[in-house]
Amino acid sequence: MKNNARRFLALMLVVLLALPAFALSEASGDDIEAMISSMTLEEKVGQMMVVSFRVWKELPEEEPEEGEDAEEPEAVNITELNDPIRECLANCHFGGTVLYAENCQDAEQVLRLVADLQATNQAGGGIPMLVAADQEGGTVARLGFGTTGPGNMALAATGDAENARAMASIYGEELSLLGINTDFAPVMDVNSNPNNPVIGVRSFSDDPQMVYGFGSAYVEGLHSTGTIATLKHFPSHGNTDTDSHTGLPLIDRSYEELKALDLIPFQSAIDVTADMVMTAHIQFPQIETQTYTSVSTGEEIYLPATMSRTILTDILRGDMGFEGVIVTDALDMAAIHDNFTDEDVIRLTIDAGADMLLLPIITDTDLFQRNMDMVDTAVRLVREGEIDEARIDASVRRILTLKQKYGLLDETDFTVTDEQVQAAVSGCGSAEHRQAAFDISQKALTLVKNDNQAFPVQMQAGETALILFADSCASRVGTGDLAVQLLTEQGALPNGTEITVMANDAGNGEKCVNTAIEADHVVLVNRMYNAACLDPNTDDGFSTAVFDQIIEARHGLGKAVIVVSCQLPYDAARFTEADAMLLTYGGGVMCAIPPETGAGSAYAPNLAAGLCACFGMGEANGKLPVNLPSLDENYAITSEILYKFGE
Repeated sequence: MKNNARRFLALMLVVLLALPAFALSEASGDDIEAMISSMTLEEKVGQMMVVSFRVWKELPEEEPEEGEDAEEPEAVNITELNDPIRECLANCHFGGTVLYAENCQDAEQVLRLVADLQATNQAGGGIPMLVAADQEGGTVARLGFGTTGPGNMALAATGDAENARAMASIYGEELSLLGINTDFAPVMDVNSNPNNPVIGVRSFSDDPQMVYGFGSAYVEGLHSTGTIATLKHFPSHGNTDTDSHTGLPLIDRSYEELKALDLIPFQSAIDVTADMVMTAHIQFPQIETQTYTSVSTGEEIYLPATMSRTILTDILRGDMGFEGVIVTDALDMAAIHDNFTDEDVIRLTIDAGADMLLLPIITDTDLFQRNMDMVDTAVRLVREGEIDEARIDASVRRILTLKQKYGLLDETDFTVTDEQVQAAVSGCGSAEHRQAAFDISQKALTLVKNDNQAFPVQMQAGETALILFADSCASRVGTGDLAVQLLTEQGALPNGTEITVMANDAGNGEKCVNTAIEADHVVLVNRMYNAACLDPNTDDGFSTAVFDQIIEARHGLGKAVIVVSCQLPYDAARFTEADAMLLTYGGGVMCAIPPETGAGSAYAPNLAAGLCACFGMGEANGKLPVNLPSLDENYAITSEILYKFGE
């Protein structure tokens, strides 16, 4: 305990010294208790609810009569408040809201939207909200005009946790400029299952100590800008082969096994004063044995962690000592929506110990009404004695304490000034921030194989090169064009050279092979997002067969091939015949080179940095943050390690 206390004080000192522009407010217990005692039950329940107005679509109140054609209603991204949303906010006084990409058009628009959300929610006595976004970086980033960093696994590949702290501080600074005070990040899951379909490169590593080190640095980076960090997804989503957005995962691990692996990063981050933890919609039958009859299948399922008092109250609060706010993952994900009634969702999550509930994301008027009904249901369950009001008070106490700690209770004026607009426009996605992200992406590049010094390409005057994207990453082909542009601007290409950028599809395989044979140099770009991407006989992996043909044909001519991985690094085992294999750990959609600023201008820099390095602009000094297993004859991942962690 003494060592833990010393470590806590030392880390807190580091954090506080890094806060020149932000200081935590001292929470007054008396003030909080006075606020709670003056609140109605409806107001207290409202504090526990987190709403997200994503898309507005007016659905007809009645089904069309037989023989009539139903007119498809228009779906409009919510970038400003309409009258029903204003009325909803003014009446419900929500504790928080979440913004998605559909809400984020440009910096000024988001700044004004957030201010309007806050002012409208506060009208009539509401309390300033936690305004959140999933700005993890990499594959999950909501600001299409901001800075999209390389993602967590790439940060870990740099080997330097300062890079995680630097990127998180950039995210926090840009969010703060827009009035967004909470980041649903970092992901603290240990990605121990290579077949994981939803975490993958969102995790720092399959090593819990590395996840702890980089995750804690990430938390400190957010805190340095006054942004609330959120550890997710407790107790871990790292060992699943099911996505809780589409199904209900199950992890058959004991509590002791979790403590030896998955809980290590969470415990360590809690020790450095993490304020929020997000739950996982995952069954842990060796820990939570209570069952529930699925409303869709009739099967007996185990209560997921989000609804488990054993996991949230006994373990997270009791054993691990977490005193902050527990927030659920979105309650409209299939793991919850397909199995539980809305009334039981409210009752079970609150009884388990969740403080804030992420209500179903609003994309039409039916979901809008469903949100209102769920709020009313929570109030009714308290009045009927199904939920103890003291349990509600405990959550509200934690929520208000968090808000006071970050100075949110003192915010009363949400008027947007010209100075704020200018700061947001110039600061979000600034050239300085994007260069920092690109530089860190270069440091992450990991060369796991390089036979005969095939990497980097040594282009000579007048030579040609082909950058060929697999069908699974055809939407990234604009990144190839961007790389050519950057190489040209930096004078990295000899005079008279020509680089062709193209993508493979179901109908141009022969053309791709012939173009690759004719080129002097070839770089193949592959994207693995699930295990099927490794199998040439699947719709997700058919391009790998074309890549196999290209590698074989070029080797027959004495020519080399570089393969670049632009998402999950486990495809390194798929192309062992390639001369060089480069891992970038990410590369977001980029069909065309984005504009320098404005909507859609953000891009994940990993792949661009990797392609530039293939032609000599940058080095590849990253080290593996995960073990890479080999494949069997059916392209399935095995337990045998091909490339070891740290190589």
